[in-house]
Amino acid sequence: MNAHVNTDSTSRVGALIRAHRLRIGLTQRELADLSTISVRAIRDLEQGKARRPRPDTVRLMADALRLGPRARAALEAAAQQGRAGGHGWGRPPAPPTALHAMSGRDAETAVLERELSVGGERLVNVVGLGGVGKTRVALEVAERLHAAGVPVLWHAFPGASADHLGCAEPESAARVAATVADLYGSPPADAAYGGAGAFGEGAGGGLFELLGEQRVLLVLDGAPAAAPRFDRLTALLRACPGLRVLVTSERPWEVPGERIFLLSPLEVPAEGAAPDAAADAPAVRLFLDHVRRVRPEFTPGPADLARATRLCRRLDGHPGALAAAASWLVVCDLTTLCHSLDADPVALLDHLGGGAGADRFRAALRSRTDGLSAGARELLDALCAGEAQDAGAEFGLTDVAALTGRGLPESGRMLRELLISGTVRSAPESGGSRFRVLGLVRAATPRTPQRA
Repeated sequence: MNAHVNTDSTSRVGALIRAHRLRIGLTQRELADLSTISVRAIRDLEQGKARRPRPDTVRLMADALRLGPRARAALEAAAQQGRAGGHGWGRPPAPPTALHAMSGRDAETAVLERELSVGGERLVNVVGLGGVGKTRVALEVAERLHAAGVPVLWHAFPGASADHLGCAEPESAARVAATVADLYGSPPADAAYGGAGAFGEGAGGGLFELLGEQRVLLVLDGAPAAAPRFDRLTALLRACPGLRVLVTSERPWEVPGERIFLLSPLEVPAEGAAPDAAADAPAVRLFLDHVRRVRPEFTPGPADLARATRLCRRLDGHPGALAAAASWLVVCDLTTLCHSLDADPVALLDHLGGGAGADRFRAALRSRTDGLSAGARELLDALCAGEAQDAGAEFGLTDVAALTGRGLPESGRMLRELLISGTVRSAPESGGSRFRVLGLVRAATPRTPQRA
């Protein structure tokens, strides 16, 4: 039987599969049973909806069609040509559009951009306390890479920050959502891009059809603390060699190959800083921007700058806390706000505007301290209870060992846990060897007697 296929409406690889299938008298269902490839995937290939099958798919198909060396080589060449050909989209997808300008993250975004473009990192997880600005940093990095010609696929988990305008192309978004479901071991029944296989012809296979071997950034924003299935994650990275994954999460996945990127609050002015220098500090700039959204007529004088600087230090330069505090200026002035924060800084962490997510930072603060291991929690209590550990006081690894009476390895692990939880931050001027407990954490942590 000589099957004629219109290659203008199908791909070359799809035309060959259909011709070989009809030559030996197989239906699509029979070929699916012999190859273990889904009927939907075979139909999409033959109709030209999928043009870049994975090498494993081509091998299974060739085996099922009982192709000889020459026909097999032709099928593999057609598949390779399809993978090297056009993209699965008309225009490379872009990340969502940020609603507000970013302040004070130039160093962090430059490092992430370099690592994801020329540095060879394939899985980067930006972790930090809720509201610290992980999504905004990811948006900036994604925008820079997109400007350099890299397509960006964006997936936001439930509860992720929505401070941006989404612009995902529907088909790409559907494939990414199916792939994420497959990563966590729960692909939807009869998924739009194959069955439930772990990146054979399952959801990941659908994404592979879209990506092929080209360089693409996939952003998983607000990912859950529980890591995806490692076998499926590595299968995805292996199948799509140009794929780079940028994750934002409150906790690292702790999987092999993961680059953990700690995002600390913004830099705050040093004690006694001159007014001009204080006004240029990232935390103060961000806070004043929030103030102007509430009070457009606000023009800070020297006294206002001093109050804003003190407030930013009191709130540790945490972007979410600064935004919540500024919202209260609808009903009070800056002087009253400073006095209220001095009395109880945790009381004003809920955004005055209310709505979904208004209490996100206070809830995140409670969740992070409650989720610490017993040893890390005891260390945090001891750091907060010590009379010498006033706001802004610094400590190092040897101080932790002396305080807990434990060896350096165990002390280091507990200190690392506090850093990753966001309850402790490094002191920028110390070169990363000295640390501070966040003032907000100290205020929210009950004072307990220091252990002997």
